[in-house]
Amino acid sequence: MSDFIAQLQYRTTREGGRKTPAFSKYRPQIKFDFDEMQTSGEQTFIDKDIVYPGEEVKAVIRIAGVIYFKGRLAEGMLFEFRKAHV
Repeated sequence: MSDFIAQLQYRTTREGGRKTPAFSKYRPQIKFDFDEMQTSGEQTFIDKDIVYPGEEVKAVIRIAGVIYFKGRLAEGMLFEFRKAHV
């Protein structure tokens, strides 16, 4: 089951992104510009299992709290995945 498909751009370390690759089924926090609320968002890569910093990948996205976001998401909308800092 998916909520939407997105083209993801993984930032390089110099751009403030990851230092290590990400694997399909990765579940960082997702933040949409229209709201301060963040939720978990699972990325299932299409045609790849691993993505390195600086690469792009098309992914199926599933978000937790989908009911909260129902009717608020639109095609072409920007969002950001964020790694939780502990």
